[in-house]
Amino acid sequence: MTALQDLKYRQWFRGADDDGDGFITQHDVRRMSERYISARKTAPDGETVRRLIEGMDQFWSNVIAPMDQDGDGKVDVREMTEGFKGVLTDRAFYPHQIAPVTNCFFDLVDLNGDGRIDQAEFQQMFSSVAAVPGEDCAAVFAALDLDGSGGLSRDEFHQALEEFFYGNDPDAPANHIFGKVTA
Repeated sequence: MTALQDLKYRQWFRGADDDGDGFITQHDVRRMSERYISARKTAPDGETVRRLIEGMDQFWSNVIAPMDQDGDGKVDVREMTEGFKGVLTDRAFYPHQIAPVTNCFFDLVDLNGDGRIDQAEFQQMFSSVAAVPGEDCAAVFAALDLDGSGGLSRDEFHQALEEFFYGNDPDAPANHIFGKVTA
């Protein structure tokens, strides 16, 4: 893992540690989706909520839980960064490791169902899920909107999350999707 990936994963960890106790548990992972669902102004349909919660449970079971080296049911930042070194090794695995959860979040965030996430929708998601400040959301959104359409397509959204979890480009705007990454 590169130093950049280490910084990005630590930033993700801070957003995922819902109760701030220095550990990620299954409850913390599930709370990421629950925080977003509760921040929405409209209730999502039951099928989308079910898919998101199942996706987050699978993300816990398949990606995060195996990182629990001491078997205590929680993952600290050391276990997580070491675990990501072993699990998130190849972009080819993105469709199985990250994409299902990304699709669920995309469907929930696209409030008006137009097939894209606008800046307001993007900010609502990342401020509620990972406590990213509004000005950071706006800057990242503008940089991720590759075609300048004013909205992120599903493809652009996937590209951003794939770059965040697997990429090493220090200039990639996706590095800051879960908050500004600093040394």
